Amino acid sequence: MTTTIRDASTLPVAWWKSSRSDTGAQCVECGLLDGGAVAVRDSKHPAGPAIMFSRTALAAMVGAVSDGTL
Repeated sequence: MTTTIRDASTLPVAWWKSSRSDTGAQCVECGLLDGGAVAVRDSKHPAGPAIMFSRTALAAMVGAVSDGTL
């Protein structure tokens, strides 16, 4: 499951930066949603869009990026 929302600042989550984000301009933030989904947004644009993943979909996406298939 993946969905998007236009204004990530409206989500009722506590955001944290990814441990893989650098201290420069390329930061990703994540937040846990009710039901176990994970929201992901660009930390530079907190009121910008967010993508919401099921934990299974997020793990598959991260795995594909890690192994170079995505």
